[in-house]
Amino acid sequence: MKDQVLLERRGSALWIIVNRPDRRNALNETVAQRIVEGLDMAEADRDVRAVVLTGAGDKAFCAGGDLQPAADGTPFTIDAADPKHYVARLLRRMDACRLPIVARVNGHALAGGFGLVCACDLVVAREDALLGVSEVKVGLFPMMILPYLLRTLTYRRLMELCVTGEPITAGEARGELTVNYAVPTNELDAKLDWLLARITDKSPTGIRLGKQALSKIREMSTDSALEYAQFMLANMARTEDAREGFAAFAEKRSANWTAR
Repeated sequence: MKDQVLLERRGSALWIIVNRPDRRNALNETVAQRIVEGLDMAEADRDVRAVVLTGAGDKAFCAGGDLQPAADGTPFTIDAADPKHYVARLLRRMDACRLPIVARVNGHALAGGFGLVCACDLVVAREDALLGVSEVKVGLFPMMILPYLLRTLTYRRLMELCVTGEPITAGEARGELTVNYAVPTNELDAKLDWLLARITDKSPTGIRLGKQALSKIREMSTDSALEYAQFMLANMARTEDAREGFAAFAEKRSANWTAR
């Protein structure tokens, strides 16, 4: 049986590839768990500076939960004995990841697949890829991913997508800043490499601590956020990377990051 998710180290990035092209890379419990394992692996390796999340093939990034009858690991049920839904566990783990997660949207990202895109930090997409939430068409609403849609979309765009079930293209989403870059298919990997190069040559310590802080600040009041921010800034200034960064700036040279 083939791996449903491939984990591949490519340069300074760990690629997490949902490998179910015959099911449009649909999400199930095994896929979710393997993505979590990939994030754990990436954070455990000091030489990994970013994570790329993508799908196999050129049809779909991820089509959300598998709607096929008796689908393996369907996300549409809850075990009363264990109500901790695996999609919630995955999204929480993505939130907690201290490495930048870049979505490489190689094809359509719908329903839960669009939720995964919204849970990533940066997005490079094919301009013709469809993005949307189609749950209303089967009598549902995109409950599990609503917090991430709210972070990424304007309220009116979110409501239109949710109540009509009609998708938009990544090209349209770029104009609304829902994705960072929307490019022709043959330019997708070049743009991704361009973006990764500009992430992976920066301080890994600064990025890791910054992502950790952002995750907490997002949930705080302004006063609490300011108090926490000054504490984090003082701690960050004492890291080896920060001292090296200041020295490199003063000496007009490239920094030699140690990830400490």
